[in-house]
Formats: sequence, structure tokens, C-alpha cells
Amino acid sequence: MTGVPGAAPDDAPVPGLVPATRAALTALPVEVAPRLLGGVLEVTTGGASVAVRITETEAYHGAGTGDEPDPGSHARMGRTARNATMWGEPGHLYVYLSHGIHSCVNVVCGPEGTAGGVLLRAGEVVAGEEAAFVRRRAARTSRDLARGPGRLGDAVGLRHALHDGIDGVTGTPRADAVARLWLPAVPLTPIATGPRVGVAGAAGTDAFPWRFWIAGDPTVSPFRWGRGARPA
Repeated sequence: MTGVPGAAPDDAPVPGLVPATRAALTALPVEVAPRLLGGVLEVTTGGASVAVRITETEAYHGAGTGDEPDPGSHARMGRTARNATMWGEPGHLYVYLSHGIHSCVNVVCGPEGTAGGVLLRAGEVVAGEEAAFVRRRAARTSRDLARGPGRLGDAVGLRHALHDGIDGVTGTPRADAVARLWLPAVPLTPIATGPRVGVAGAAGTDAFPWRFWIAGDPTVSPFRWGRGARPA
């Protein structure tokens, strides 16, 4: 054991973590997103394992989720073939394709049947760095391996649509991959919050301060306003 009360067994990627559970992920995405900071996503695929410590997240609600409609969510208009995973059990991973190139990873949260997800925007590779560099040949430094959602997806080896829906709670294999999500035994504090990165229109403004990050961490991705989004 790690010595932290309630901590995970010795197979936790770093000390002070506990395995994620469905119960821990049933709250609204905007509540779960900061809870994931300092946690770890560990993925084994193609015979190689990579673990990323999560340093930046963004919350996205779906149609009918929470008190405030989220115009920036893939599920804002309801259930579709693309976003179906977001409506399932919390703890599964919604892996979608961005700009036709990058596979981005989201943790599904909220009660089953209610759409919601937390985008893993950035992280620090804490295990399997050699494998991550093979997958991210453009990366020049360790800092850049998972600094951005597409980079993070590439680094851990999860691909749309092959791994969309993989279960990060049970670790059930899917398409030759196993994913495990770990949470901090003690929630990280303090954390920073602000508008989501590159999201267009009102969804990317101060009205939705649903981006959360570890202040000062070098792996956090740079901020940019989305099209039509400006400070309130």
C-alpha cells in the first residue's frame, strides 16, 4: 500500500491514488472535472503501457444535463451515433476524432442515460515515456508529449473509433487495449478555472468557466479564444 488513507494497492501508477469508481463519477461533469486533476489515466495497448497524470480538464454537459444548456457540447442536441458513449455508464471513455486527425479522450460522467463528459486536455507522462515518444515523434521534450487533447490521445495510444467506449473503471479489454483511471485519494487544491480553450461563441466565454487546471504546471496547454468568443 502507499501509506495514504484509502490509497490504492501497489499497482497504482503513482502513490496517493485510488481506482476510479462509477459512484465517484456520477456527479455533473462540471463537478467531476476538477476531481480528475492529479489523477492518472493508464493505458496498455500494442504491448506498451503509458500513464498520464492529468493536469488540465474541461467539462461538457449534454442535452438536459444540469441547469444550464451547454452550447459547446457534442451532445447539446441529443443522442447521436457519434456521441452515444456520452450517454452511457460513467467511467467509460468517449474517444472522438478532432479535425479528422486527432483522437481526443473524455471521461464519461453523470448518471447513465444523462449525457456528460470531461475532456482530458493535458497531462504529464509519468510512466512509459519511451512508448509515448514513439507515438508522438513530433514531440521534442517530455513536457510536450501530452500537452493538448490530441497529443494526450496519441501518447496513450487510444484511437477513434477503435477504442470509443472502453471502460476505465473495470479495465475490460477493448480492441487490444486496457484503460484504467485512477483518482487522487485526496482532491487536489487549489486549482485554477476559466473559459474552455478554442470553443466558439458563447460556449467559449467566461459564462462557461468549465476548464480546470493545475496552476503553474508546465504541461498545461496554452489558452486561446475560440471563434467569436471573447471575455465577458
